[in-house]
Order: sequence, then structure tokens, then C-alpha cells
Amino acid sequence: MTRENFNLISGEIIAAAIEVHKELGPGLLESVYEACMEEELMLRGFDVKKQVRVPIVYKGKKLEKEFFMDLLVNDVLVIELKAVETILPVHEVQLVTYLKLSNKRLGLLLNFNVAILKEGIRRKVNNF
Repeated sequence: MTRENFNLISGEIIAAAIEVHKELGPGLLESVYEACMEEELMLRGFDVKKQVRVPIVYKGKKLEKEFFMDLLVNDVLVIELKAVETILPVHEVQLVTYLKLSNKRLGLLLNFNVAILKEGIRRKVNNF
């Protein structure tokens, strides 16, 4: 996938997030935004998987632990959703870790608990 394709997909996802935020506003649970984002992205023609299991592999061994990505779009872009007062550095590191463990290149951290959604968007790239 080219940089231009990633930019197009991420731009559409951000537009979908703005639509969800415009419709619902801040102050709801993360699970509500997740359900609405899934629906909005599917309406826009994206393949969306939610709560995608990603195993933890440590020194070549698959462990019994796993993590769950909030949303995976078109099998290429990870979305981590938040509904928190402030995005902390640990939230951004969490997304980068998800990208590395899932071998995905691009992720968006979307915090819906803001007055203007633009303030709650972080884009992270996994350079492998």
C-alpha cells in the first residue's frame, strides 16, 4: 500500500470520526464511540473489524496473553479509541505497540472526549 493510499484511508476515517463526534458530542463511553465508528465506517464502504485479537509473541513463543485492537480498517489501519479528559503519552505508546505487535503500518488514536475532535487525533506510523 502506498503512502497516498494510507493518506486517503486515514483522511476518510478522520472524516467519519468528525461525523460521529458532531452527531454525539463528547462525554459518552468509549464503547459507544466504537459502535458508532464501526457503523459509520461500514456506511462509507470500509471493511471494519472490532476488538481484534492480537497474540503476544515473546522471543518466538506465542504466549497465552493477547491484546485487543479497538478497530481494524481494511486490514491495514489500527484505530485506538479513547474517551478521556487528556491523551497521555502512554496512550500514544499503546498504539505504537499495537502497530508493532500486529505488523501494521498506520494507526489513529481518536479521543472523543474533546470539544473539537481535531484536538483528539493522533496519527502514528510503524516504521517496522
